[in-house]
Amino acid sequence: MSQPSPRVGFVSLGCPKATVDSEHIVTQLRAEGYQVVADYDSADMVIINTCGFIDAAVEESLETIDAALHQNGRVIVTGCLGTRAQMINSRFPSLLAVTGPQARDQVMQAVHRHLPAPHDPFLDLVPKQGVRLTPRHYAYLKISEGCNHRCSFCIIPSLRGDLVSRPIDEVMAEAQTLADAGIREILVISQDTSAYGVDRRYETRFWQGQPLQTRFVDLARALGQFGLWVRLHYVYPYPHVDEVIPLMADGAILPYLDIPFQHASQKILKAMRRPGNRERVLERIANWRQICPELIIRSTFIVGFPGETDADFEELLDFLEIAQLDRVGCFTYSAVEGAAANSLANAVDESIKQERYHRFMQKQQAISSAKLSQRIGQQLTVLVESASEQGYVARSYADAPEIDGLVHIDSGRTLAVGEFCRVEITDADEYDLYAKPSK
Repeated sequence: MSQPSPRVGFVSLGCPKATVDSEHIVTQLRAEGYQVVADYDSADMVIINTCGFIDAAVEESLETIDAALHQNGRVIVTGCLGTRAQMINSRFPSLLAVTGPQARDQVMQAVHRHLPAPHDPFLDLVPKQGVRLTPRHYAYLKISEGCNHRCSFCIIPSLRGDLVSRPIDEVMAEAQTLADAGIREILVISQDTSAYGVDRRYETRFWQGQPLQTRFVDLARALGQFGLWVRLHYVYPYPHVDEVIPLMADGAILPYLDIPFQHASQKILKAMRRPGNRERVLERIANWRQICPELIIRSTFIVGFPGETDADFEELLDFLEIAQLDRVGCFTYSAVEGAAANSLANAVDESIKQERYHRFMQKQQAISSAKLSQRIGQQLTVLVESASEQGYVARSYADAPEIDGLVHIDSGRTLAVGEFCRVEITDADEYDLYAKPSK
């Protein structure tokens, strides 16, 4: 009689880049015959992929570790917070192992040591595209690791190192596998997507007989060949980003850009160690929209950065009003252990940070509400995400999963989850659209 397969509980925290790391580990576990379970009580061991970027993420990771130890007792910690192994081990001395990010092999070594594999791995035990933690109809495609920038508020380079781009033929081969598996949407991610290939000197590789340079624009053009939704995330606003806008206008990739501008004040951007000229950025946005009127721009900003005055904040609000960005997230500045910004003078009082945050969000809510109301009466193609009490929940090309808005479809007829559907927009609020299936 065969022994039951060892069961591993898995918790994945943090950003989509960490999700991809988790998928690699889970795929290896499944390939080696381990069962991956969703609860602590039935697991023989728990693996936690942590986030260590901002204070709230660190606290969530520590609370998760503590809960897993109490409910299970046999825990391996990996991920970005794992780079602070001394702190973690001193707080939780009973952990089986602690590793940093991108450490699948080290994690598997710890698993083998404390919960031996039931048999030798056979890769045909898992789907060719690997085990995905996302729904079956979309997947993240990570094109590089690390970052060459040294933004004063960020510690990502110390956690994940400098930029290391994957060869373009390897990226395209993975995209082909995803397309063959029936994926409807590919979300391109990295820490700095538009820097893709700079570390490889934009070397030329061959994929299916095509010579492709390892460059951001060449990759976007090549991915457009699959006829899928291709969405670009974490795009640093280099001048060559202008080159992808015609691809969006032609329908090769989604007209969606996720660009973290972070601020509009030249003084604050300099303190953040980020490039950016307010007038030049506004000029580029206007040019992009002239080329591709359907373009959706998503961005994130930080308020309350050390040294931010009332005038700096008003400049940011003014930028929002002129730029009319479609999707915007905002964070109050939080000191991160190891970040250069911690030594900056003129810290902003917490109450002022909160007041500025609420003013910022009120301004953006009004912009978002006005822009979405213009969609009423339009026809849109949406990707159906799930069923709901009223009908279905979907996303349009303007909506990235889990961070942007949704399209709520009032429908009495059956729609296929994970498939495209044509709808007519009937209503809107600050962030979401409401629709009915087109006749």
